[in-house]
Amino acid sequence: MTKSKLINSLASRFAQLVHKDAELSVKVILDAMSDALVNKQRIEIRGFGSFSLNYRPPRVGRNPKSGDSVNVPEKYVPHFKAGKELKQRVDK
Repeated sequence: MTKSKLINSLASRFAQLVHKDAELSVKVILDAMSDALVNKQRIEIRGFGSFSLNYRPPRVGRNPKSGDSVNVPEKYVPHFKAGKELKQRVDK
């Protein structure tokens, strides 16, 4: 599902929400989640799952085109772990 489909789904599901309000709601939620991850905080949504950051240490990689060694710096990558309820619903 894309962001625009989510906005359209919210606007059609809740008659009191104007399309602009649904768009603002989705934007605020996604911005808050992004800000929390930027600040290295964990996000947990009961029944859905949790978002956290995984640390990847620096390493020596290889350029596939030339075969040269390349230093890959350390970084944090977002990680999602599905909750129990979501796993059960998907499994059905």
